[in-house]
Amino acid sequence: MDPSHRTNAPIFLVRNHHAAASGTPPLIDDASPSRYLGYFENEYGEQAIFIYERDTDTAALYLGDAAWQTPHAVIDGVAPDLRVAEPELTWLRACWHAARGTRR
Repeated sequence: MDPSHRTNAPIFLVRNHHAAASGTPPLIDDASPSRYLGYFENEYGEQAIFIYERDTDTAALYLGDAAWQTPHAVIDGVAPDLRVAEPELTWLRACWHAARGTRR
């Protein structure tokens, strides 16, 4: 990419679609160059955010329908403490593989 076209402007902004009862949504930014972020919204408008920290080899999943403010650990591409539908699981695994690249 031509460096003259880079700015610090956001390229993707998403609003919270969940009711207040879902909790406070996380405020996520990409300030860390070692952080991988993924976003998903299913057919019902339920939102999910995946965060992978390359420096610590850890990942978390935030779900609007599972207490927004609570990070759920992601291990080997799944969130063991959550039951998620197949589309969300497919997305989560894709994020896991994209974030980790060829790491084992």
